[in-house]
Amino acid sequence: MVTTDTQSRASEQNRPDRPPWFGDLLRRLHFYAGILVGPFILVAALSGAGYAITTTLEQLVYDHELHAPGTGTPLPLAEQVATAEEVVGEDGELVAVRPAPEPGETTRVMFTGEGLVESQTRAIFIDPVTAEVRGDLPVYGTSGALPLRTWVDQFHRSLGLGDVGRHYSELAASWVGIVAAVGVVLWLQRWRTTRHRRELFIPARTRRGHRGTLSWHTSIGIWVALGALFLSATGITWSQHAGAHVTDLRAALSWQTPAVSTELTADADPSADPHAGHHMTEPGASHVDAGTIDDVLAAGREANINSGHVEIMPPAEAGQAWTVTEIQRSYPTEVDAVAVDGDTLEVTDRVDFSEFSLPAKLARWGVDIHMGTMFGLPNQILLIAVALGIATMVVLGYRMWWQRRPTRPPGTWRPGPPPEPGALVRAPWWAICLVVACGVAVGVFLPLFGLSLVAFAVVDTLVTFRRRTRGS
Repeated sequence: MVTTDTQSRASEQNRPDRPPWFGDLLRRLHFYAGILVGPFILVAALSGAGYAITTTLEQLVYDHELHAPGTGTPLPLAEQVATAEEVVGEDGELVAVRPAPEPGETTRVMFTGEGLVESQTRAIFIDPVTAEVRGDLPVYGTSGALPLRTWVDQFHRSLGLGDVGRHYSELAASWVGIVAAVGVVLWLQRWRTTRHRRELFIPARTRRGHRGTLSWHTSIGIWVALGALFLSATGITWSQHAGAHVTDLRAALSWQTPAVSTELTADADPSADPHAGHHMTEPGASHVDAGTIDDVLAAGREANINSGHVEIMPPAEAGQAWTVTEIQRSYPTEVDAVAVDGDTLEVTDRVDFSEFSLPAKLARWGVDIHMGTMFGLPNQILLIAVALGIATMVVLGYRMWWQRRPTRPPGTWRPGPPPEPGALVRAPWWAICLVVACGVAVGVFLPLFGLSLVAFAVVDTLVTFRRRTRGS
């Protein structure tokens, strides 16, 4: 009787609470994603870690351009702009001006120019006290990226290959979130069944071989999972195909970021993307008279502009206003904006960050944290740690794949086998329908994910068929 009761309790303890197909399906998906998309994720993670530190490196590499030795009262902005215009001559038109935010820093006067890529302008760096020209460099977007950061950004975003290269980063951004989410579910399953829960948080240094690598992979993975999900979600908003779907979704839900109207003849209520600005286009100002720029800035400061980090943009065409916009991306966020009539100095429109909807604020903060500008150096260090953690996960995944290879004679290469196939076949009909529906829904929203998922299914089918043929 005692033996029967003991066996009954053991049977109940060993009975899975969840159909066995689910965990097998997730392991197979996790495996194929890690093996086939791993190189894309690895490149994106390492280049992202490099980008995170470039904001700080710029201060060292471009010290002469960014810092000014002059001390004293700054000259009027109009005089600083005039000096920059003398340098540029007829080779460019005024696009924007960024006054020196603090003593010891330079003013940026930005122009159109030959040989610049989209979203790039020519910046003349002026000592605000002496009007000395400190530098002449191309800058990129409203993030104000200088050549070093621009190069790293382009490599991170597209491998320097333009729109064709952006497919790689979209694949990486789409899959890193899926892989992380699946990894968390597998981690929870192990938490329920293992007796060595400490190893799920801290690597088991005494273990060797595949189990030791798995311990490192599992414990590091749970620490970086949240960061990986965040980087995936925010990175997708920049992507070529899925990013357009994100924009459409935000528009449908009225979650757009409000933008100041520059129209002087009629009221307008435009909206913009949260990246408004990260990859700006040239306004195309035509020989604007910058003589009133100091008065325009003063009018903006009387309204709601109280940050030292501002950008002043002249009218893009006749019948439009100047804009004065705060560009401080560190916390607390200051991105208020006003439109000012250059003739009357009347503020014709204003946008306050405090009045943004919560989704619009979250979008702004998400972009700034992803770029490492929200909390400065601590933000950048955290991004580097997460990115290197993701890269380590990819390397450990390949190491486990190699360690699980069948024993072969020296010099014969053969990787480890994938998890056993057939999980979805063992699932109940409703689960099959649910998995297919979820895959289609996510695939439509993330097109490159959907296409690669189909490719995985084809590869999996071929591998399974080949193994069964050999076994028969």
